[in-house]
Amino acid sequence: MITVHYLDNSRAHRILWLLEELGLDYQVKVYHRTKEYLAPKELKAVHPLGKSPVIEDGGRVVAESGAIMEYLIETYGGEGLRPAAGTDERLRYRYWMHYAEGSAMPLLVMKLIFARIPGQVPFFIRPVAKMISQGVSRKLLDPQLSDHLDLWISEVGKDGWFAGRKFSAADIAMSFPVEAGLTRIAGGKDVSELKGWIERIRARPAYQRALSRGGDYGYAKG
Repeated sequence: MITVHYLDNSRAHRILWLLEELGLDYQVKVYHRTKEYLAPKELKAVHPLGKSPVIEDGGRVVAESGAIMEYLIETYGGEGLRPAAGTDERLRYRYWMHYAEGSAMPLLVMKLIFARIPGQVPFFIRPVAKMISQGVSRKLLDPQLSDHLDLWISEVGKDGWFAGRKFSAADIAMSFPVEAGLTRIAGGKDVSELKGWIERIRARPAYQRALSRGGDYGYAKG
């Protein structure tokens, strides 16, 4: 039995979704964030970094979202969730599977951290902290995130999915960056292509079953 160590309102939702797409049996151990919005210390008993998602399977402990997804697909016959080897679609698939955590998430995490900084410092320096935080976001993070948003819109606009004309695990990998990103990236752009894609992924029965199995996942409500 696969065990998923699931932190609420996190990237761990994607692992439950993938497991549902694969039709696998699993159990979920839910962890709740602290008042500082951090993972609880109990997760360090599972993996030294104390992060989620982490899975346990047959004595193996596998961490990192991309590595977990790759492991599950290769171990449990998930070829239907990735394009055929040697195709242009497979190359696109590989790019987005790595991009989701390697390029998109660091910027989104920094955006979240800088938004929270003013509330984490003594009240008498909060105006200065807020000014610095907003300046970093406006001058450094927002322009880069805007470029990433353009890329998402362009890619999904080609044929409806991130790696070709069919749904794939690349769409699962990109679900969290896009769902979270649309709440953190400055507006003003036509995101109808992305909203259509979000409607399609949320309409999948496996996505909905994952919601019922996991803890809170507020990004599914936007």
